[in-house]
Amino acid sequence: MSEKVKKEIFEWIKVFALAIVFAFVITQFIKPTLVRGDSMYSTLEEGDYLIINRMSYKFGEPKRGDIIVFESDLQQDDGTNKDLVKRVIGVSGDTIKIKDSKVYVNGKELNEPYIHDEITEGDIDTVVPENSVFVLGDNREISLDSRYEQVGFINESDILGKVFVRLYPFNKIGLLD
Repeated sequence: MSEKVKKEIFEWIKVFALAIVFAFVITQFIKPTLVRGDSMYSTLEEGDYLIINRMSYKFGEPKRGDIIVFESDLQQDDGTNKDLVKRVIGVSGDTIKIKDSKVYVNGKELNEPYIHDEITEGDIDTVVPENSVFVLGDNREISLDSRYEQVGFINESDILGKVFVRLYPFNKIGLLD
């Protein structure tokens, strides 16, 4: 094998190794996810392709209004745990009350222009435990969220990241806050 061929092979190996390292670093910071279901309609729709920031809560705390992706105890058809996308309504220590289709956090009624309908079912009066959040979907009529025992409070360690950009559909590309 000639010296020129060896040099060419070595260059290709370097390119592939660099690509693998680069891909690994990127996946530590961001994660793609696909919206399945309509629980976040009209903010997010079935088939929306999202990028979540995996580092958001490594250096900070979840905030009210954040749209997050978290691992739930709900099972998918293949037996793996289902990731859910919901909006943070309450953080550690907040008092959450749902009465007469209105949501109150620490005694103040929330202004929620993002919800699909005016209806938020439930009769809840609770305090969010330490290191947890209370989440609701924007389409409250069909959302399985913290109002229900199957989901309940979300431990901060189960949060995979904060949704920060929608990549698809292309006519809705943009940052999500």
